[in-house]
Amino acid sequence: MSGFTLSDALAALFFLAAWYIYHRLVESNWLGERSLNGLMDRYRALWIQRLHEREERIFDTQVLAGLQNGTAFFASTSLFAFGGTIALLRAAEDVIRIFADLPLGLETTRAMWEIKVAGLAVIFVYAFFKFAWSYRLFNYAAILIGASPHLKSNNEVERDRHAEALSAVVTDAGRQFNRGQRAFFFALAYVGWFVSPAMLGLTTALALFAMLQRQFYSPSHEAVKRLVAEDTNTDRTPS
Repeated sequence: MSGFTLSDALAALFFLAAWYIYHRLVESNWLGERSLNGLMDRYRALWIQRLHEREERIFDTQVLAGLQNGTAFFASTSLFAFGGTIALLRAAEDVIRIFADLPLGLETTRAMWEIKVAGLAVIFVYAFFKFAWSYRLFNYAAILIGASPHLKSNNEVERDRHAEALSAVVTDAGRQFNRGQRAFFFALAYVGWFVSPAMLGLTTALALFAMLQRQFYSPSHEAVKRLVAEDTNTDRTPS
C-alpha cells in the first residue's frame, strides 16, 4: 500500500489551494496592482519611458544585464534542486530507515516517499521553466533596446509603439521571474509534508502569511506605495 491517507489528501489540497489563491491575489487586476509586484510594474513602464528619452542607453543595458544574471542564477539553482530530488529517490530505503529511528515516531512507506519526492521535483521543474522563460524574455528586451528608435527621431508614433512593446516584454519577464520565485517559497513549505500532513498545513500557512506580508505590509511596500502616491500627484508615473 502507498500509505496515502485522507490527511495527506487534505494537506495536499490545502497546499495547492493556497498556491492558487496567492497567485490569483497578486496577479489580479484589482488587488494585484496594490501589491509590491504590481507597484513595481509601474516603474518598469516608467523606466522604459525614460529609456527612450536618453541618447545613451549604456545604463539601461547594465540594469538589464543585472536582471538577467539574477534570473540565470535561479534557473541554474532550480536544476541543481531538481537533481537533488532525483537523488533522494535513489536513497529511499536509507531515508525510511532514518525516519524509523527518529524519536518523533515518524513513519513512511517507500511509495509515499516517492510520491512526495516526485511532487517536489515537479515544483522545481516548474520553477526552472519560469526562470528560463524570464531569462529569454530579458534577452528579447535587450534586443528591443538595441533596436530602439534614436532620441532625435521625429517619429513619435514609432517611439511610443516601441516603448509599449518593450515595456510589455520587460513586465512579462518580471512576472515570470516572480512566479518562479513563488515556486521556491512554496517548495520550502512543501518540505513540511515529509514530516507529516499537519506540518505541511502549518508550513503552507506560514509561507502564505510571509509572502502576503511582504507583498502588502512590508516596509518596502509602504516605501514604494508612498513614492507612487507622490509621483501620481505630480503626474510622473504611468497609470
